[in-house]
Amino acid sequence: MREQKAALLRGQLKAESAGVREALERVLGGQRLREEDGEMLLEEAGLGVLSLASTWVRLERSGVKAFYNRNRHIEPTNVCCYQCRFCAYRGDEGAVGSWKLDLAEIRRQAEEAAGVGVREIHITGGAYPGWGVSDLEQIVRAVREVAPGVHIKAFSAVELIAAFRRDGVGNREGLMRLQEAGLSSIPGGGAEIFAERVRKEICPEKCTGAEWLELHRAWHELGGRSNATMLFGHVESRAERVDHLERLRRLQDATRGFNSFIPLKYRAGGNAMGIRGEVPLVDVLRTYAVSALYLDNFPHIKAYWPMLGKENLELSLAFGADDLDGTIDDTTRIYSLAGAEEQRPRIGVEEFRALVRRAGYVAVERDSEYNEV
Repeated sequence: MREQKAALLRGQLKAESAGVREALERVLGGQRLREEDGEMLLEEAGLGVLSLASTWVRLERSGVKAFYNRNRHIEPTNVCCYQCRFCAYRGDEGAVGSWKLDLAEIRRQAEEAAGVGVREIHITGGAYPGWGVSDLEQIVRAVREVAPGVHIKAFSAVELIAAFRRDGVGNREGLMRLQEAGLSSIPGGGAEIFAERVRKEICPEKCTGAEWLELHRAWHELGGRSNATMLFGHVESRAERVDHLERLRRLQDATRGFNSFIPLKYRAGGNAMGIRGEVPLVDVLRTYAVSALYLDNFPHIKAYWPMLGKENLELSLAFGADDLDGTIDDTTRIYSLAGAEEQRPRIGVEEFRALVRRAGYVAVERDSEYNEV
């Protein structure tokens, strides 16, 4: 299949500009894309060519496998010390629609998840203003007590940095404490767009792009694994999208600690930026494809279906994605509150397998470290 895709790609390249042809021939030759290549592909390359090229790359990485896992989310609170303009999720303490789970409820949700065979519990939410490292340790320990065999992926860099700052501890010390409490890996949230210009406009209060990267570097140096995201389709330029990918690629060159990259489309509902609208599906697919081509050192590109919608999962597999996240079982509200089509995100194993089969791939259940199960 991979050789067929390469032949088709070379045939279609004849209709592309000289710059696009040169960039994609570089990919076919096993060479690395430059930043100017990434920007040009986002702006100029035909959608069909991007699909063929990104599929060629994903076949090299994962063959015909499309991964999924059995996971659930626990969202301890949506109360947050930051007021990001793109966020429809946060609430103020005591306000209607806000919540803060106690340890008993967190423990109950974790025990329920473990009881139905969930392999991964993903814990994330707001950066609660009163929480320090010990509070995060208590959450991890509460889950570990009732779900000893479950992988705990918890707390975005934004949540971690807020807690570390509150207690005056460095990244390494804080992360070591959480690792000892039972933290397995770190999710990729909070990256948004690394460019300072963009962060000043959409999330001026929270950590910088450099601080996000340093937190993940520190975790990787402790032997930990993490994911990375990019929130796109708001005020960023295409050059700033590619700059984001470049910074991630450089860190991955240094640490090899990232498992997957997750492009996340900005959703316009319920936030201070809602008037800006949303980018079309074509732009989403372009971004998936260019991410797969540019991040040549990332083993997986994940299509996060609560953002993308079930109806677009098959398409994502044709634009470089090889991972579809997990079953989730209606346990996250982040994209639901932002106006996503999936208001109660839930997908069964058989449904995963069927849609992957329709797309021409083989569904493979994995654990959080991409071991097949």
